[in-house]
Amino acid sequence: MRFRKLLAWSLASLAVVAGVAVASARLAPALAASPGSSAGGPVTLVDLVFWALAALAVGGAAGVALSRNILYTSLALLFSLMGVAGLYVFLSADFLAVAQVLIYVGGVLVLILFAVMLTNRIGDVNVSNTSLGWAGGAILMAVVAPLLIAVAVEVPWKVRDVPLEQTTAALGNALLQRWLLPFELASLVLLATMIGAIVIARKELKAE
Repeated sequence: MRFRKLLAWSLASLAVVAGVAVASARLAPALAASPGSSAGGPVTLVDLVFWALAALAVGGAAGVALSRNILYTSLALLFSLMGVAGLYVFLSADFLAVAQVLIYVGGVLVLILFAVMLTNRIGDVNVSNTSLGWAGGAILMAVVAPLLIAVAVEVPWKVRDVPLEQTTAALGNALLQRWLLPFELASLVLLATMIGAIVIARKELKAE
């Protein structure tokens, strides 16, 4: 039974990746012919890495949405977050890429995996709210997908060939100079949230 579920999840992820590849192949001529874009040339290693990261992000997101096993969902979320981190590098956002790996992959996702592993008999939990399911997702996709395709085809995207630039130093100087007060206020809000979570989760001591 587990093998069938894993096989179904893998086939669904491959179907999503194949759909992204087919859609990108059909939209590439339209994007190349749009104003402000450069003419299409031979596929380079950079292009292959970009499409591999995009497929990893989309396939991982599909695994999160389609998998019914919370452990497989967490692993699919790992692949999706790593793909997004790689796309940040292509956007010259090195700080966001490293923060994505350290905070979301190294912190939040590890916390989710520990919670899954340490929760007793979490696999026996039955989901009671299944009123929408696949029908609701199909309706939402039918509404959103044409809008996204129209935006991808009609918008005159500007293509710039610029080298990768480091942004960590500029963001650090901005956070500690111009945006110091909002940065400290956000720290106080996070501290208050953490204290509130500790107060709610702590065990009440029984009077002897």
